[in-house]
Amino acid sequence: MKILIIEDEPKTGDYLRRGLTEAGFVVDLVRDGMDGMHMALTEAYDLVVLDVMLPGLNGWQVLEKIRATERDMPVLFLTARDHVEDRVKGLDLGADDYLIKPFAFSELLARIRTLLRRGAARGPEVLHAADLELDLLRRRVTRGGQRIDLTAKEFSLLELFLRRQGEVLPRSLIASQVWDMNFDSDTNVIEVAVRRLRSKVDDAFEPKLIRTVRGMGYVLESTEPA
Repeated sequence: MKILIIEDEPKTGDYLRRGLTEAGFVVDLVRDGMDGMHMALTEAYDLVVLDVMLPGLNGWQVLEKIRATERDMPVLFLTARDHVEDRVKGLDLGADDYLIKPFAFSELLARIRTLLRRGAARGPEVLHAADLELDLLRRRVTRGGQRIDLTAKEFSLLELFLRRQGEVLPRSLIASQVWDMNFDSDTNVIEVAVRRLRSKVDDAFEPKLIRTVRGMGYVLESTEPA
């Protein structure tokens, strides 16, 4: 699942990005309201973590812009503004939760997971291809009923493949979506990651789901190409 953090305080933003990445999420971090609004309106996110006091546009304005476009991804305000009227304003504008700084990361993570469970009604909780299943909420993968243990990055990579079944995914897209960065063309990180994922979800099973499209990238398909 992919989370957008809009937070201008460098230490807090970096801490959130590191912690949520280690928890298995794909994370984008922006540090001002204008960039945050642009990202929220042009990219697909499962949740937004939003500060109130931001340069450019403040958090209230960013949330208003998001809700004006009828985007329904959950938004969690994370802010030092702790007055009751601030919390009421945030919720009235369409925020799904409101957490005061300083905060415990464990509480933030619990609230994020709760919001994602609520939002799961708008989309599938389990992604399928043939007899492969990926349970987004339980963070569990099985194939043919057999449990498969994946690292956080492998889970994110498989989720990307399953969400975009049948699409040939270039290495550059995989790098940006799963690692949140660009890789040089001579870097074999993507190849190694895909090889390890295949060894877990394909090697002992039929049909093979993940294949290489030479010169283009990778695709996950539950049927053999014609």
